[in-house]
Amino acid sequence: MSKPITISIPHKLGRAEAQRRIAEGLANMVAQLGAQAKDAIQSSWVGDRVDFAAQAMGQAIKGHAVVHDERVDLEIMLPAVLSMMAGMVKGRVQKEGQLLLEKKG
Repeated sequence: MSKPITISIPHKLGRAEAQRRIAEGLANMVAQLGAQAKDAIQSSWVGDRVDFAAQAMGQAIKGHAVVHDERVDLEIMLPAVLSMMAGMVKGRVQKEGQLLLEKKG
């Protein structure tokens, strides 16, 4: 059975800048992972929502993020095999998300 992870990350960037940073972060992740990531990671924006899917350890991970003026809400569905790692995944996504959305300059 799938296990959902929900995360809310506050920010002070405004909706447009937060969305730009998330899109850039997804593109950077694909670039860092190389050619195989282009097939393993997909994302699609509709308005302020990005739906994403990835393959990890032979398992499909799906989710979405909704960008608001002062927060980003994420929901990630982990397959049963990866559900035992939910706490670790949530902590890592929370940390990376906060770094990505930190106001700089």
